[in-house]
Amino acid sequence: MKKISTIFRQIGSQVYALSAIAMLSMPLFFSCVDNDDDVPETMYTSKKMTAGAFLEANKDRYSDFIALLKRTPYFSMMTTYGRYTLFAPTNDAMSIYVKNNGYGSVDGIPQAVCDSVARTHIIRSGAYFTSDVPEGKVGMNMLDAFVTWTSDSDVVNNNRLIYYVNKNSRMTEYNDSVTNGVVHTIDHVLASTNDFLPEKMEEDSTITLFCEALRLTHLDDSLHNYIDDTYNIGVDSVEIGTQERCTNNGNPYMTCLWVNTRYFKYTAFVEPDSVFHNNDIYTIDDLKAYAKRIYDATYPEDAGLYDDDFTHRKNPLNRFISYHLLDRIVSYNDLVGSDLTKDCWKTTLADPEEFYETMCPGTLVRLAKPSGDQAGVYINRRGLMSRLYDSESRGVKVLSPSESGKADQQALNGYYHYLDDILTFNTHTRDVIFNCRMRFDPAVLSPDFMNGDGRNHKDAIGNTIRGFKKGYVKGWEMSDESFVGVTGNDIWWASFMGHVVVVTGRFDVTFKLPPVPKKGTYEIRIGYTPAEERGVIQAYLNGSPCGIPVDMRMYPGDPDIGSIPDGADGAQTEEEIKMQDKALHNRGFMKAMDCWYQGGTGTTNSLRAVHYGLRRVLATENMDPDQTYYLRMRQVLDDPEKYCNFNYLEICPKSVYASPEGEDQH
Repeated sequence: MKKISTIFRQIGSQVYALSAIAMLSMPLFFSCVDNDDDVPETMYTSKKMTAGAFLEANKDRYSDFIALLKRTPYFSMMTTYGRYTLFAPTNDAMSIYVKNNGYGSVDGIPQAVCDSVARTHIIRSGAYFTSDVPEGKVGMNMLDAFVTWTSDSDVVNNNRLIYYVNKNSRMTEYNDSVTNGVVHTIDHVLASTNDFLPEKMEEDSTITLFCEALRLTHLDDSLHNYIDDTYNIGVDSVEIGTQERCTNNGNPYMTCLWVNTRYFKYTAFVEPDSVFHNNDIYTIDDLKAYAKRIYDATYPEDAGLYDDDFTHRKNPLNRFISYHLLDRIVSYNDLVGSDLTKDCWKTTLADPEEFYETMCPGTLVRLAKPSGDQAGVYINRRGLMSRLYDSESRGVKVLSPSESGKADQQALNGYYHYLDDILTFNTHTRDVIFNCRMRFDPAVLSPDFMNGDGRNHKDAIGNTIRGFKKGYVKGWEMSDESFVGVTGNDIWWASFMGHVVVVTGRFDVTFKLPPVPKKGTYEIRIGYTPAEERGVIQAYLNGSPCGIPVDMRMYPGDPDIGSIPDGADGAQTEEEIKMQDKALHNRGFMKAMDCWYQGGTGTTNSLRAVHYGLRRVLATENMDPDQTYYLRMRQVLDDPEKYCNFNYLEICPKSVYASPEGEDQH
């Protein structure tokens, strides 16, 4: 098979075509520095000094941590070129750690523990300053665990911000720029945990009722997986890409790296006991009765059939708990959209949203991030900014790390979030909240894309594609000649969420669709950006062809598509634009959304306005939440260098796309 490096170069040239000059002038999310001119204004600045040299220059504060690092390969790594975030415990912090663990001295720390401690304190995928991430996940450390930070106000010192790492380690100094990243000084050694998610939750005395129900349903048994021991890759693939087809061949933009380890990870949304008490739920029997009232109404055909079998997937309590669980790990600041959402989503047009399939069969959660005085993250909310669709559509707020107190909510294989109200898939959620167009970032269409750091990833070597191997992507089947990967995010990608799932080679892939919320007629659509290097795909729904092949080389203005731009060069009045949209839809196409702005909302480049994004309607189908649907995409061209840039999936009910007022442009 030919190399795919040519394809990666073409991806880069296509999406950067709009404004290479603007791209070069944009500030990057990662504030890494490799020369004096790029050093940002920070509290402490160390010029011409690596992180390792910085520690050596301040031995009075860091000598014990230096001694630990030098027993591992990681001190030398801190003296090399790269893009690192290093959390450096002071000597006092190391003394506390040594005493609490009974080691006697740093020299008494076992070698394996030294290695674990070192990797816990290093993020090697970027230099993160406190200005980059307000709170939540900063990055993944070298143990592939989230590092999070929270902030508080120091009332003694004019409400100066105090930053904490993983809830319990205070940054005493921060944003210390070095030539290969940034150093933050902390007053306690960062703890790592060997607890799986259920055991971590059991330690939390504020969520006892939820944990009791988790045990009773035996859903805790589903949360104990961690690493797939059957998965393996070559050593070279971790740093420089693997096999000939995944090298970058000198291209500065696109390198493919296979996922290093296949993880199974989970997220739980959890009501504290106080929330249950506010709803007159004090015992497990109270919670059983509450769940029965909700789910007997949502699923009347199952009412009374499984009440005493708490492990049955149709038991009301089982449905209640499993609706709170996701089979992927999602940190607070990744719950809605990519890391570019804050820059590129026009929040006056639509609230940023994300949809996830839950571990309750046939159900989704709808995550929204409104702005205004309702700012935060909500589950199953319907509105715009501070305005709600109706009084029942406020949703349930997910508490931020800073709102969640001091509890360590991260386990070895997952994370749990507190809720401020009770989360259910009730009839209002099913019939009203999900009576909407559901748009899925393709990077959420398999838990492996997220557990393998596919979405929002950046690497020290630059912009990369994260590659996923055949047989190790849940919900996806792919032929031997298929390559599937997720691109890194960039503000100048002409793509919703700033990235795409790339499918290339003489590919033939099939993936499981998310469930629909209720029986009805739905349109299934894919979003993509046309270009001459794209392929021609034949789509199938559950084995049946979806019309004629989609030629992704054809631009919107091609006569067979017939799209014309809005404004002076095309349809001008609101009525003309609506008529053009309707005619385009009748031909099986739609323009891209107007709420995502390539380059940021400070530009005029909404994906609709730039006029080279398309949606293709693949099928109109009667669908049932109790059935499983699969979408197959097969490359028609006999050319391994043609590819599909799969940008998003939409599942839209007839009540929306055929409504009298018409579907919105958002």
